[in-house]
Amino acid sequence: MPNLHDIERRINSVTSTKQITRTMQMVAAAKVRRANERVQAATPYADSMVEMLASVAKRVGGTENALLRKHDEIKNVLVVVVTSDRGLAGGFNSNVLRHVKRLMRNKQAEGASVQVVACGKKAIGHFTYRKMDPVLSFADLSADPTVDEAAAIAAFAIDGYVNGDVDEVIVVYNHAKNPVEQELCQETVLPVDTSTLESELAADDVPADEEPVLEGDVIFEPGIEAVLDRLLPAYVRTMLYHALIDSAAAEQAARRSAMMAATDNATEMVELLTRLYNRVRQGAITTEISEIVGGAAALED
Repeated sequence: MPNLHDIERRINSVTSTKQITRTMQMVAAAKVRRANERVQAATPYADSMVEMLASVAKRVGGTENALLRKHDEIKNVLVVVVTSDRGLAGGFNSNVLRHVKRLMRNKQAEGASVQVVACGKKAIGHFTYRKMDPVLSFADLSADPTVDEAAAIAAFAIDGYVNGDVDEVIVVYNHAKNPVEQELCQETVLPVDTSTLESELAADDVPADEEPVLEGDVIFEPGIEAVLDRLLPAYVRTMLYHALIDSAAAEQAARRSAMMAATDNATEMVELLTRLYNRVRQGAITTEISEIVGGAAALED
């Protein structure tokens, strides 16, 4: 059984760790609130972009825009992996990386080569360690993504898709479903599927108990094709930026949950160690009393 000094030193160590995890929990709670406000502020713009693109695509009918045209064969796939720069967030990063590993294995089994855009130090380190250098990498931006980061990824993806170097673009990230739960998401960025956008728009615009709203005539300047050509790259940038800030909110929520669990575990461990300390101390006191009583009895004899 450990002595009192060892137990006391362990209690002090766990208490210090508890203070650190408690502080990190409070910091993450403050950051997740700001991150959620950022997502909420950007969501109306993203929804309006989807609505506008779906409306324009519905009116334009057939188009020759390269971003809407599906390639006959999927030979080259670009996967945008969004993770965090720091750990201590539970399974936040490991879930994304495991999913990407399965996705890459499936794509390679179908005969396609896979390139990776790594967002976050955890993704960069994961793929670099496995001798798979990302074609683009972004570090120190996971907690505070920028529009420039999304624009750089979008420009690389669009150029590759238009030139035929990339046949499909997929983004994998954690969605902040609520303040305590994260949901792994996989979305196809390119090619843009306007039929899906139109179905989502129809479902959102027409409640079940109301009549459909009649659409009016719209005049596009300089032309509907030109408007669509400008909307599609903006839509790709918006989709990627929304994924980045959504992942940032999910990261802070995951870290807060992980640090809360660590703090609770530390509290429980301190209680167990304190009981053990009292039991050992009581045993030592009892032993000393027994020795004193035994010694006194021996002297009397």
